Amino acid sequence: MSERVAPQSRWWAAPRTGGLAVLVLVVALTPAVLANDYFYDVAILVGLNAIVCVGLNLLIGYAGQISLGHAGFFGLGAYGSALLASRYGVPPFAALVASTAAVALLAFVVGRPILRLKGHYLAMATLGLGIIISIVIANEDRLTGGPDGMSVPPFTVFGLPVQGEQTWYWVVGACLVITVWLALNLIESPRGRALRALHTSEVAAEVVGIDSARQKVMVFVVSAVFAAFAGGLTAFYSGFITPGKASFMHSVELVTMVVFGGMASTFGALVGAAVLTVLPQALTVVKEYEMVVLGAVMMVTMIFFPRGTVPTIGDWLRRRPR
Repeated sequence: MSERVAPQSRWWAAPRTGGLAVLVLVVALTPAVLANDYFYDVAILVGLNAIVCVGLNLLIGYAGQISLGHAGFFGLGAYGSALLASRYGVPPFAALVASTAAVALLAFVVGRPILRLKGHYLAMATLGLGIIISIVIANEDRLTGGPDGMSVPPFTVFGLPVQGEQTWYWVVGACLVITVWLALNLIESPRGRALRALHTSEVAAEVVGIDSARQKVMVFVVSAVFAAFAGGLTAFYSGFITPGKASFMHSVELVTMVVFGGMASTFGALVGAAVLTVLPQALTVVKEYEMVVLGAVMMVTMIFFPRGTVPTIGDWLRRRPR
């Protein structure tokens, strides 16, 4: 009897129950320590980056497929939403949904040939895709405004305007919770187990009947959808976008967040996004040495937390004597 009750008594230790409950609690209580709109702005940026990192972690951490061009999908979601809403009169919420769906279709079309590659060949292919998207956005100045960027109309949902940092905080917080819930359910599903099998050995996974090509394309599309959705939200929140949102450096920042927090860890992706979004803001007090301190923090973390912060700390806690 005790063996059956034990797993139920530890519901708080399961990511889909206890972990999600902690996330909801953190989102609900964080406004108590946000003193002004600046801190709300930082918290919103953390949430937007975390949405992208959760999807990117599914691709890199669980499926083992590297992507160095994910900022391209982020930029397409941002510019697609802005163009549909500002130049074609599409309602902002519908523009966000339509641009996300278009990015999903693009990811599906390019995903199958790209994901046939492996290792550094795959990294180079995704890098090339991201560079192409960035160049197109920057050069089509008549459509996107070019390097000068373009303004974005206010965001509305069924005619109701979303204005102010506090309102945006709750919108982004709710989207983040839903994103994490979807990712955790995918990970615990048969598809999630197939992704982990692919990461371990693609040949072994195919031997047991897993369609590796189909699974890789699926997770590639899901991660692109998360990135495009976050990009669209970012565009409407900031009210102005530039091609830097689709740059290679932005892709590197996103991958760094995932690696820092811990690959194959959904909550690690959240921690990585939070730390590497807040840390540059905190280091502005040492402007001359900001990049030096940030680089030193990254080096120390990778030396003492080789699997990322969250998985390594979890290993330490499990090894402690009861």
